Amino acid sequence: MANLQERKSFSKSRISIQASGGTPEAKGIEKRKLSQKRRTLPLQLSMDGHLSPWPTYTSGQTILYNRKPCSDDSRNRANTCQQQSMNISKPKYLEQLENYLRKELLLLDLSTDSAQELRLQPYREIFEFFIEDFKTYKPLLSSIKNAYEVMLAHQKEKIRSLEPLKAKIVTMNEDCSERVLAMRAEERYEISVLKKEKMNLLKLIDKKNEEKISLQSEVAKLRRSLAEEYLRYLTERDARKILIGDLNELRYQQEDMSLAQNPAGASLAGVPREDPMKLTLALKMTRQDLTRTQMELNTMKANSGDVVPRRDLEMQEKTNMELQEQLESLRADYEEVRKEHELLLQLHMNTLKERDQFYNELQEIQRTSTPRPDWTKCESIIAGGPERWLVLAEGKNSDQLVDVLLEEIGMGLLREKDFFPGLGFGDAIPPFLRFDGPVKNKKPSKKEVVNLLKDAWKERIAEEQKESFPDFFFNFLERRFGVNEAMAWAYTIFENIKLFRSSEIMNQFYAVLMGKNLESVYINQKETLSHLLKELISVDTQNEGSITMEQFSTILKTNFPLKKEEQIQELMEAVGWGPDSSNSDMLNYRSLFHEDEEGQSEPFVQRLWEQYESEKEAYLEELKQELDLDPLEEVTLLKMRGTLMNMDPTMDKQTLSAYLSQAYQIPAIDVPLEDEERQGIISIKVETALDRLRMADTKRVGPREPEPAS
Repeated sequence: MANLQERKSFSKSRISIQASGGTPEAKGIEKRKLSQKRRTLPLQLSMDGHLSPWPTYTSGQTILYNRKPCSDDSRNRANTCQQQSMNISKPKYLEQLENYLRKELLLLDLSTDSAQELRLQPYREIFEFFIEDFKTYKPLLSSIKNAYEVMLAHQKEKIRSLEPLKAKIVTMNEDCSERVLAMRAEERYEISVLKKEKMNLLKLIDKKNEEKISLQSEVAKLRRSLAEEYLRYLTERDARKILIGDLNELRYQQEDMSLAQNPAGASLAGVPREDPMKLTLALKMTRQDLTRTQMELNTMKANSGDVVPRRDLEMQEKTNMELQEQLESLRADYEEVRKEHELLLQLHMNTLKERDQFYNELQEIQRTSTPRPDWTKCESIIAGGPERWLVLAEGKNSDQLVDVLLEEIGMGLLREKDFFPGLGFGDAIPPFLRFDGPVKNKKPSKKEVVNLLKDAWKERIAEEQKESFPDFFFNFLERRFGVNEAMAWAYTIFENIKLFRSSEIMNQFYAVLMGKNLESVYINQKETLSHLLKELISVDTQNEGSITMEQFSTILKTNFPLKKEEQIQELMEAVGWGPDSSNSDMLNYRSLFHEDEEGQSEPFVQRLWEQYESEKEAYLEELKQELDLDPLEEVTLLKMRGTLMNMDPTMDKQTLSAYLSQAYQIPAIDVPLEDEERQGIISIKVETALDRLRMADTKRVGPREPEPAS
């Protein structure tokens, strides 16, 4: 017990030393006290005078030999060892240490902030005892203890440095909470104000509606009273007219009765006579007035002999204006008819010339051409019989039928091949075909090849296009089929797309893969179709998938303003427009963009692509004529730039730089648009420049003559 009391006082002193900062002097004092305390602590020795190795001296009795787990002997031996180990008691030194640790832990005051550090102190002392007792392992145990002490000191220092940050975080949290509460209170206030304003407005609307209803009822009432007053006044007017007529008739009757009752003589006898002189003077004055009035009447007749009444004049002016408008309208109609007549005459002359030209060509063809082949003979040769041949030959000319026949024959030969011969590693060989030795033919169907090409295009459009298209194609095959199978699939797909030239997606993929076209040609075509579909969907307000023919024609003219009327008509015919069709006919526009299993587009998309190719060729042919140079002559960048601007005045600088960059194979940012001296130095052959422009998405940007500003 005395030893335990000494340890307790020693632990308290050590805690006070650590609290004082752990200075070197304090550590030395602690070490001396620990060594003195170590001498006073009795050790539990073994029978040989050394420390008891319990429970290690029993390990020889508990080790199991390598026997089968299920054997009875091993089971019995294990039970025996367990019973023996349970009968072995702990050493007294171990029991003293455990009792000391238990009492120290009970005596600690764990209510303070440094409770965990106080709890660690008894364990630290026990570990110090072990270090001092086990001399052999003292260096190792000391290094372990020092490492833990250093780490604990580091963690304490780190915690001490983070205390201000914790306080700052708490302060910021409180500020943010206050701000959130303030914002919520402000929002609640605004919401309440808006609700009140809403209620006031609703009340005002109800009040206005009531006033409107009352005013409408008053207006209706006033209209009814006005109609009643109007009818009453009409009745009074008619009654008054009738009354006046009755009064006049009664007066006339009364006069007639009075004349009938009193003769003329009797009446004159009772009337006093007038003065004759006065009557003579009145007669003379009356005659003078009559003469003067007659003269005035004659004068007025003479003056107004050529005068027309105003009413007749206004009527004649109105009639004249109507006739003038009719004349102007007839003149405009006549002018339009005259222009149409001239156009028809010109068209008639052109038609006659074309007829003569076609007739001469027909005569020449009939003279030099071979008989037309009987394509029905192919029905028995093509796989699928006459039905499949009719599907393949529908809408195709002889040249296209030859391509179809060659594809069918080539497909059969391609199916028979099990291996392709490797093309070697020459520079002329594309990178994705460089292989020496036989390559296995994977023999995919046409549908599988088309789906694979679509997936390749999707991945190519989605990525940043940092690598060339052939390298991307081979890397795509490696990602899809693995490194070992990529070369076989590369040869297989290459042979298929080289064979099926009538398939749009295969033909376009082959052109891009072999460098005949740029990727932008295919990508811009898909973007054009996507934009056109979006425009059609925006017009379809009911979302029924159909619009009228008139709406479809309007969208085509809006999206393709540079196309001629004949080209728009061709596109309309491709979707089913005919002579018997009307503008109100409905069109299922979504079906125009569908593709079959083999990647074949609808006639509308095919005709759109054909027009794009013909427009590009016409544009490049016009450029060739404007340059007015031999194809083998060299054209400078300055002349090419001027020619493009003259042909396409509305072309912007970005497009112009892109065309010149493609033709002269220089980066677009390095095209010297402002430096005419450098433009005069850079030159290239005309034929080479046109071929490079043919590879790109080259087209007219605007009309040749810009429209005048209105």
